[in-house]
Amino acid sequence: MSDLLMNTAMNASTDTSSRYYVKEHHPKNGSLLGFWIYLMSDCLIFACLFATYAVIGRNYAGGPTGAEIFDLNLVALNTAFLLLSSITYGVAMVGAQNRNLKRTLVWLGITGVLGVAFLAVELYEFWHFISIGATPQRSGFLTAFFALVGTHGLHVFFGTIWLVVLLFQLKKHGLIVENRRRVMCLSMFWHFLDVIWIGVFTFVYLMGVLP
Repeated sequence: MSDLLMNTAMNASTDTSSRYYVKEHHPKNGSLLGFWIYLMSDCLIFACLFATYAVIGRNYAGGPTGAEIFDLNLVALNTAFLLLSSITYGVAMVGAQNRNLKRTLVWLGITGVLGVAFLAVELYEFWHFISIGATPQRSGFLTAFFALVGTHGLHVFFGTIWLVVLLFQLKKHGLIVENRRRVMCLSMFWHFLDVIWIGVFTFVYLMGVLP
């Protein structure tokens, strides 16, 4: 009887450790799969916006052209903000993988500051265009421009809000499995926005200043 109780206790201990191992080292991938599906849907949205810009991006209707209103120095500064934020997020990811909470928080905070700087420059650009009469309803070019660049800006805005919420979660609960998974999901989202911006910078701004 004692042997049976001992075997039962050992089996329970083994099962508990197995459950702990599965929970700690092999978290469910459902959320990651769902997030990949979301990113693919976002790809479709931006593909439609890029296609729209390709079709009507040269319809100026007698209004200003990209060569007349684009300031490449300002756009280059904004591009530097966003690309640098991708690097700082990578450093934060290294900190999360090494279970270094302080390093993760600091570099995520720097990433957020760079994201806010990007948004500030983009809002200034929009305000400047509108102040000189280059509004979305002025021409097909401006409609497509504001739709594409504005949609990307909204993604950066919501990504920044997500980052702030994540900072509070990390501060409260530390680098638990769930928070590390959230850091990874936001990393994919943030780098995705960088890739989209490279397309915007090349296809809209650089090609827009060509005669």
